[in-house]
Amino acid sequence: MDVIDIIKTRREPAKLVEPAPSDALLSAAITAAASAPDHKMLRPCRFVKIEGDARKEFGELMAKSLKARQPDADATMIEREKTKALRAPIIVVAVATIKPGAPEVEQLLTAGAAVQNFTLALHGSGFASLWRTGAPAYDAIVKQGLGIDPKDHIVGFIYVGSIGAMGPEKKRQTDQEIVSNWSHAH
Repeated sequence: MDVIDIIKTRREPAKLVEPAPSDALLSAAITAAASAPDHKMLRPCRFVKIEGDARKEFGELMAKSLKARQPDADATMIEREKTKALRAPIIVVAVATIKPGAPEVEQLLTAGAAVQNFTLALHGSGFASLWRTGAPAYDAIVKQGLGIDPKDHIVGFIYVGSIGAMGPEKKRQTDQEIVSNWSHAH
């Protein structure tokens, strides 16, 4: 597949299963992530890998976060939050580590581009990923539990594995829908 086909065919699966990518492939995908555009070379993106039994501990952290945000959460909601950590063989938490020297938005965009590179590298290698955020990504309990500085941002929980079931194909915008031509004469 060429790079345009990889970009155009990447879809989020409905279900991820084993096998997960090898450590070598995951390392190569993270190296691809580190190739994202990075104004002033601040390298504002880092990753936290969660796999094996650590996923259960992460599920407990997610449940603790939910209970703090929603004290009236019932047992079903709490259990559902715990099981999110088991939806894939590996979870990679993408973090924007904000540094002085460039606008924060530029560093967030670099981290987002890094995640895109990561997901495309996985797809091009025959694996799949789900990029999720939600309330836990902005929660101080989750950040602290993962060892993330309060000033930094979780830009995504990237669930990684093999396709167990494919999600529905989403209608993609065409270039005619998103491009306008500018002329100084306007």
